[in-house]
Order: sequence, then C-alpha cells, then structure tokens
Amino acid sequence: MASFASLLDPSLEALDEPLTLPPEPTPPKRPSIPLLATAVPVLGAVGLWLLTGSVLSLWFALLGPLVAAATLLDGLRTARRERRRAEQETDAAHVRVEASVRARHDRERDRRRTRHPDVAGYLTRETETWRAVPGRSEVLVVGRGDAPSGLHVTGGGSDARSVAVRRTALVLTDAPVVVPAAGGIAVVGPPVLAAAVCRGLVLQACLASPPAELRIIGPLGVADRWVEGLPHRGAATGRTLAVVGEGATVPADVESYIVRVPLGGPVPPGCDTVLTVHAPDRASVDTGGEVHEVAIEGLSAAQALHAAAAITALAADLPGAGAATAGPIPLGPLLVDAPSKALAARIGREGGSPSVIDLVADGPHAVVAGMTGSGKSELLVTWVLALCATRSPREVSFLLADFKGGTAFDALAALPHVAGVITDLDGAGARRAIESLRAEVRWREAELARVGARDVTDPRVELPRLVVIVDEFAALLGDHPELHAVFTDIAARGRALGMHLILGTQRVSGVVREALLANCPLRVSLRVADAADSRAVVGTDEAARLPGGESARGVALVRGAGDAAPRRVQVALSSPADLARIAEASDPHRPRRPWLPDLPERLHLADLARPSAGGDIVLGLADEPDQQRQVPAVLSREDRGMLVVGAAGTGKTTALRTIAAQVTQPISVPSDPEGAWDAVHELWDDPPPRGSVLLIDDLDALAARLPPDYALELTERLERIVRGAGDHGHLVVASAQRLSGAASRIAELLPRRALLAAPSRAEYVALGGEPRHHVPDQPRGRARIDGRAVQFAVPPPIQAVAERELPPWFPSTAITGFAARRSSASRAMLGLWEEAGAQVMTVAQVAAVGLDEAAQRDELVVVVGDAEDWQRHWHVLTAVRDDHSLVIDPSVGSDFRALSADRALPPYCAPGRSRAWLCRDGLPPERIALPRPPETQRGLTPGG
Repeated sequence: MASFASLLDPSLEALDEPLTLPPEPTPPKRPSIPLLATAVPVLGAVGLWLLTGSVLSLWFALLGPLVAAATLLDGLRTARRERRRAEQETDAAHVRVEASVRARHDRERDRRRTRHPDVAGYLTRETETWRAVPGRSEVLVVGRGDAPSGLHVTGGGSDARSVAVRRTALVLTDAPVVVPAAGGIAVVGPPVLAAAVCRGLVLQACLASPPAELRIIGPLGVADRWVEGLPHRGAATGRTLAVVGEGATVPADVESYIVRVPLGGPVPPGCDTVLTVHAPDRASVDTGGEVHEVAIEGLSAAQALHAAAAITALAADLPGAGAATAGPIPLGPLLVDAPSKALAARIGREGGSPSVIDLVADGPHAVVAGMTGSGKSELLVTWVLALCATRSPREVSFLLADFKGGTAFDALAALPHVAGVITDLDGAGARRAIESLRAEVRWREAELARVGARDVTDPRVELPRLVVIVDEFAALLGDHPELHAVFTDIAARGRALGMHLILGTQRVSGVVREALLANCPLRVSLRVADAADSRAVVGTDEAARLPGGESARGVALVRGAGDAAPRRVQVALSSPADLARIAEASDPHRPRRPWLPDLPERLHLADLARPSAGGDIVLGLADEPDQQRQVPAVLSREDRGMLVVGAAGTGKTTALRTIAAQVTQPISVPSDPEGAWDAVHELWDDPPPRGSVLLIDDLDALAARLPPDYALELTERLERIVRGAGDHGHLVVASAQRLSGAASRIAELLPRRALLAAPSRAEYVALGGEPRHHVPDQPRGRARIDGRAVQFAVPPPIQAVAERELPPWFPSTAITGFAARRSSASRAMLGLWEEAGAQVMTVAQVAAVGLDEAAQRDELVVVVGDAEDWQRHWHVLTAVRDDHSLVIDPSVGSDFRALSADRALPPYCAPGRSRAWLCRDGLPPERIALPRPPETQRGLTPGG
C-alpha cells in the first residue's frame, strides 16, 4: 500500500535550492581586566617617588585603577552593541527565510493545484479539461489539507523560532490531497454531505478523462440520477468507474469505484481509501494506513446537473467525438473510384463523405503532428497507399524515412513507387542524406533547364513527383540539426521541382522552425499533448483536446491553406491485403532512385565490372551520393602509388590481395623479416620491369621486426625504391597501421590514400582523415579514398604458398671455418657434421699443426672457435677466409665485420631458425640453414 507521502508528484518536490537559516548569535566575549595597563602607572609613581622623594608623585598611582575601570566599562559597552547588532541581523535573516518559505509554498501550492485541480479548478480553467497530463487521471483530489512539502530549510539553532521555521517548511498547508482512483473510495457520513462529496469526486474524474477513456457504470441511487446526463455514462470504451449508492453492492471486476456509506455502515472489503465527512467543510481521509484532516469539496444537485450539461456539450463539440465512436474505417472501399488528379488522396471520412487531401492543391508540403499512440504512422501509410492506388511509379515516387527505428514503412518497400526506405541514420548516413537530397534538387533543376521549362507542370517535362515522408522529424533534427537547412531549401523550391515533404513529428512548437513551417501550408494534427503544438499546427487548441484511447485512435484535424477552420477526419486503416492488391496492380516500372542504399558490408571482386582498357585496377565500390550513384573505384597505373592505412583487422591485407588478384605477376614484400630483407635488396639490385606492381603489407611493422641497423638500411633502401617508382613506371601499394618514423616518410611518397577504420577519432585524424568521416564501427574493408566512401572488394580465395625452406648446409670443401659461441646447440650441430664425415678441430689445434697439414687430411676438416679464438689466431682466420669457406653463426654476429672483413651488413638471419652466414670465394655473404638435431627442433638452436 502506498503511503500518503508517496502519492505526491515527485516532479513538484524539487523547489529551487534549500533555504538556510542563520546560526544563533554568538555571545560576545567578556572584556578582560587590563592588568598590565593598571600596573604600569603604579610602578611609575613608585619610581618617581624613589627618585624625587616627593610624596605627591604617588598620586600618579591612581591612574592605574582609573584606566582599568575605564577600559572594562568600554569593553562592556562594545559587547552590548555587538550583541544587539547580531540579534538584529539574525532577526532580519529569519524574516527573509520565513518570507521565502511562504513564497515557495505559494508556488508549490499553485503547481500542485494546477497539476491536480478539483472541480472548481477545472471549471475556472477550461483548458485543463481532458488535457493529457501524466498521472492526472490516476488520482482524485479528496480535499485540501496539510501535505509534505518538497521545501528544505537547513541551518539555524535549537531556538524556538528556528525550530518553528523548519517545521513550517516541511508542511504545505491548504494543498490538494490526492488518493489513488483505482482501488475504491468510500465516502462515509450523513447522506446529504456524503452525496455532495461523491458528486464532486465523480465530476472530477469526468473532467480529467474524456468519454473515450472513462465509462461510468453501477447501480445508481436516487441521489445519483444526475450521472445519467454525463457522456461517460454511455461510453463503450475506457476504464470503468462504478458509482454506487448507499446499500448497493459494488460490481465485480471494476477498476475503480466511489461508494456512499452511511455513518456506522460497513466499508466494502478491499476499499483503499475511506473519506469520513464530519462537517460541510471538514473530513478525514484514511489511505495507506495514514489519517489526515482535509477541507472537502461538495456540490449540490443543481451544481452537478449544470456541470454535467457543460461536459456533455463539450463532448458533443469535441473534434473527432462522433468519429471516435464509429470504429475503424477500412481503406479498401474508399479507393473505389478515387480521384486521380494531381496528388489527391482519400485518407478517411469526414462525417459520411470521403476526406480528400491534395499535396499539390493544398500543399505542396505537409506537417503531421501526433503523440505516441495517436495513429500518426498509420495515417502516413494510408496516405502512401491512397496515392499509389491511383498513380503509377512514372507519376509519383516516394522516399520514406523513420528516424526512431520504426518498422511501419518496411512493408511499403514492396511497392514499385517506393524508391527507398531509410531508418536510424548515423552521422555518416546524415551526410549521405544531405548530399543525396541536394543532388536530387540539382538533377531536377537540370532536367527542367534541359527542356526550358519553369516547373514540372510543363507538358514537356517527364518527371515523376517525389514525395519525401519523414516520421519522427523532431528526432531527426535532434540528432542531425544540419538537416534542417536541407529540408528548408526543399520546402522553398520543391513546388516547381515536383518535390513534396510530409513531415511527421510528435512536437512542433520549438522543434520545426518558422522558415520551414511557413512553406508547409497543409497541416494535419492527431491528438497532441500540448495546446501550443495544436495551435502551431491547426491554429486552435482542439487537437490537444481530442479524446485518447484505442477507440479514438486515428481521429485527426486537417487544415489546408484555404481552410478557415480545421476539418475533423477519421483516418482509414489499411490492411496487408490492401498493400498486396495495390502492389500487384501497379506498373512494375521502378522509379529513378534519389537515395541509394549504403554500400554493402561484403563485396566480391567478381561482382564488379572490370575496366575495359588501360590496365586500371578495381579496388571496390565507391559511394557518390552527391552524384546519386555507386561506381567501381579504380587505381590507375599512372597514380604511382597508394597507401592503405587503418587499425588491425580492418581489411588492409585483403585490400592488397584484391589488387594482387588483378595483376599478372605482382611483386610482394613478404611479412617475415628474412623475406622482406631479401625482397628489398633484390629490388635494389635489380629493379622490376616497367608496369610492375609492388605490394608492401604492414609497412610500419617491417622495420620493427628487425634490429636497429638492419631496420635503418631496409627503410632507407625501401624509401629510395618508392621514391623512384614513378620514374621507373612502377605502382607501389603499401599498407600500415600507424604512421611514424620511416613509415611516415615512405607514406608521404604515395599520392593516394585509402583510410580504413581507426580505434578513435584522434587516431583517425592523425592518419590523415577528417573528423566528420570517423565511424567507430564501420564494416571491415570500408575506407575513405579521395573523400569518397569505398567498400574494398574481396578477392577469390587462393591457395596459400608455403614458405620456401633452405636445405640444411653441410661442409663440402677441405677446410671449413665455423665461428660460433660455445653452446650445447652448436655442439649438437657439429655432431651432425661429424656424422656426415667431417672432422672437427679447434682453431688452436689447427694453429698448432698448421692449416696446410690439416688440409691434407683425408676427411673434411671443420675448424671451430668463438670470435675471440679466431681473432687470437688471426693468421688462421685470414687463410680460411681467403682460401676456404667460413661459416659465421649469428651468436657472434656482433663480430661479423671483424671476422668477414666485410663492412656491409650480411643478409638478415631471424633468431631461432638455425641460420648462419657463409663467406667463400670473395663473394658477398649468403644466408644458409644449419642442420637441426632433434633436440634443436624442440627449442635449442645454434647460437642459443
């Protein structure tokens, strides 16, 4: 059970900032006796007496007590003056806070009375009757009394005045006391007083909810006959309110009831609220286990009859009241013999006749307003079907948009008239919308200029009229305010170009600007929540007073430019059968599409047309909304190069594979360090023929996989190769994840750039993109090339080429030097050479017996030593290096130049792969693969 305090509207409780009381005045400090000032004259007098011997000098000693007394009296006077001033300031602050409490209580009381009026409040403010206020119809005002206030007062002390102010601030006097309408209200008291209170409660419920939302039932007593005059008594729909007289039984399964109970009589079981009347102006209300005294409102029988007559008259004059009771109107019968002139459409009925609106005669543009559940989307669907039923796609086409992700328009895509259905635009989609709509305006202007016509009514013009329908227009402008200028431009120029806008929105006031609204003379309003919106659309408050409920759904007010007052229309409801019948009977000709769908998220290379000549390479499909087309994006051989840049997993490698699939013999720089080193040096020594395509994947990672000296030489040579690509007729395509260091210098040499997705907007801009083009979750392979969105094509699958492995190298000359760090791995590898027939000797042993004698042996000799051993016996090193073969293990790579007498870097050897350098016959060093013993294959390598 809800407590009494919880029935208050929380939106009314936050009343400005809290008020703060001043603290209690601090008592002034008592003045102290100036002992030093008292003692100084006494001591001075005694000193004079001792010096002069004159007794008269002792009179100066009296100055000490006199100064002390004067100082003490002055301190007491000052303290009394400060205490009076503090008391005056505290009193003034109390007065200000008390005045603020009264003023804020007045505002809070007015807000509560406005939100929850009693019968007198409804009758004095007619605009409040049947106004859609959240929560109003769920409670009833049983009187006025004390209620918890949302005002908070802090500070102050424990004095009675501060306590009284804080206590007063917590209680709002003479406030509306509300109780739940559901669950039952029992009015206990003398028959005359109880009947007067019940009349007030029943009328209050009828003034809060229109007949379509509330129906009154129950066994009426003699005192309740006046209820028969209320329109709610005969309503067929809405929640039920039972009015039960004394002694009657409450009907079962009612949502709420008001029952009169005599003094001492039993209250119906389960009744939530008991209102006991003690006097004509006083009662107590028991709800939620809490009892409060209230001042009640009662009406005489004559007053009740007068109020009921006013409500009945209001219901009779209410727009849509007659239509609301007629039930849904099917669209199908209305389309028989429907007019086919201009853009006239039968959307429903006005009384007994079909209601026709014409976008050409009444427009050229329209605004449709209506709150959620009023039937706005159904009206727009009916409007589209009514036009499609009488016109071919050669006469009218539609672009439909719902920017709250609705599905009302999805089924209409089956109509050949519908050129596109748009939902949930993001930032990129909004820009496409702007560019596409502006392109449509330019295209239509060009078509008119081509035949020399002023507008589409010229018989020489063969342009279908384009109707752009936007549901939830306010949501669109809230997310993309820049679109307002585009729609305003279309509204201003659309009539001559044959472009028409139908803008649906829940709110108009403060959302749709006057420049746009002025060009939309056709206005349609279903039920709206605010009278200001009703006035902005149809010029009256009537749309805000339309009945709610399911039975009144689709009741609309229509007002054209020439109408003196809005017309009441019951909108027809379409069915799937209507849609299927119209789609089947329509001309299958599809209109030109002003709006193309977004690029596909996956695109196969085989689905794209290849360039007929010139050797151009297809990259994918480019989106050109400003030209209203999507065309293949190509890379010309004359472009010299392109950089594909983006985060990991965005499709960089796939893009390079797409290019490679269209080239006869592409030259690729492998991703492994050894392959990359070899490929770059091969390109350096032997440039490829003119017309070749060089592909470099993960440009920024190549150098990172190499030691600093190798990385420096690789990037320098690669930079020179790319720089000279244009002169040699090469096309270079590289990919990278980040642009820094040498990669950024090489990237600057590539004139074109394909920018894929980046993790953040800042990184996207750092890669060279524009902030407005950043899309965090764009599909894999989606890029920006030359300002256009491009979806890279996916090449057909190809069989992966296995990496070429070097065969194990074994000694084949009489003497082979082997420089390596002493390790178990190197010893194991030497064991394999021994098994192959070689004899292993140390450098010291060879130096002792002589190299010539060792060379005369029948077996192949392997001379082994670390870098220090070889350099210690330099004559052996020189002889082996000049006349035999020298194998240098990477474990002594830091001494390579000293051992090989070669200043150039040797081919890169990746660690852990049993690589070494072979120097022989004065040739440049070459990379070889050392044999791997079984344990080495499990992790031990020479030099490890």
